[in-house]
Amino acid sequence: MQRLYDFIRRHPTWVDGFWAVVLFGISVLSGTTMEESRGTDLPALTVPVMLLLSLVVTLRRRMPERMLLLALAVGLGQLIADVATLPADFALLVIVYTVAAVGARWASRVALTAGLCAAPLAQLRWPTEEASTAQNLAIMVLQTVPFALAWVLGDSIRTRRAYFAQLEERAARLEKEREAQAKVAVAAERARIARELHDVVAHNVSVMVVQADGAAYVLDAAPDQAKKALETISSTGRQALAEMRRLLGVLRTGEHQEAGEYVPQPDVQQIEDLVEQCRGSGLPVDFRVEGTPRPLPSGVELTAYRIVQEALTNTRKHGGPDAGASVRLVYFDDGLGLLVEDDGKGAPHELYEEGGFDGQGHGLIGMRERVGMVGGTLDAGPRQGGGFRISVLLPLKPAH
Repeated sequence: MQRLYDFIRRHPTWVDGFWAVVLFGISVLSGTTMEESRGTDLPALTVPVMLLLSLVVTLRRRMPERMLLLALAVGLGQLIADVATLPADFALLVIVYTVAAVGARWASRVALTAGLCAAPLAQLRWPTEEASTAQNLAIMVLQTVPFALAWVLGDSIRTRRAYFAQLEERAARLEKEREAQAKVAVAAERARIARELHDVVAHNVSVMVVQADGAAYVLDAAPDQAKKALETISSTGRQALAEMRRLLGVLRTGEHQEAGEYVPQPDVQQIEDLVEQCRGSGLPVDFRVEGTPRPLPSGVELTAYRIVQEALTNTRKHGGPDAGASVRLVYFDDGLGLLVEDDGKGAPHELYEEGGFDGQGHGLIGMRERVGMVGGTLDAGPRQGGGFRISVLLPLKPAH
């Protein structure tokens, strides 16, 4: 049965041709019966009318407008040649439905007009002899109803198809929009990972370089200090590897990862560990917390950690040998405040604005992007008397 249905869908003209042959055969049998009952021959144009109306049924879906015009011409020919109604006239009903469903709008209106006029004209041309005028009028109305219903059914199918086509177009458009949003999300995620990798590498490698230089300097004179520096390098390297595994794990889509394989994202509580690490690398850092500590949104905590990490890294790299820094963390009712200052010689402010100290766009611009993602504000610039100052306010709820 499925093959039969597939064949019917693929070859609609063949199906219509089959029904046209059936309609032609019924019309021939009906005409023969009429000849025998009346005892007279049918008009000479009866068979051509049957053939042309069968042709209308056969090609109705391939050229509906032309078949409508052919049907109208055949109908007028019947009226003029006095060829009474035949079973083949059922083709007029079929073409009215077809044009209303798939034809042009002008053809649909013509089909409706012709369908409403067909029955009255036929009844006036060949009235029922035994019926009264009222009965002929009733027959006329009853014969008009099928044409009206055929047109209404075809037009409703046209509307339904247009509705489904609109739904498909909307679904396709939404699919394209989802793909575009997915591409934007991927780009944003790549940018986030790039910032994360920069923060991890810039901070931890900076610490390792400073400690390695110090260890090489005191290796012979103070082996204990050199050993301590090497231990700091080792722990810093492990921390960097752990964070890089977490970030690279984000890129491993589709692979099963065991729980706990990657360390969690840094948060505000780890800022104190970050400060201790900087102190261990030789940078004096004054750390203070004001207000009542409480859990914050993960995005706010990660942003705060990365801002402090970036600021201290820049101080260590560009503040000079005697630079010191201070980190102030303030819990407000509606947000978190950060103030990171140093008293070193610093770097030109333009270097911050041009994209950071590594020349890759991950300095102050990266900080502003991070802060902007959580709806916060950032103010950065040189301090009076020397050094650099970064002030950040992170709201608990993103700004709308």
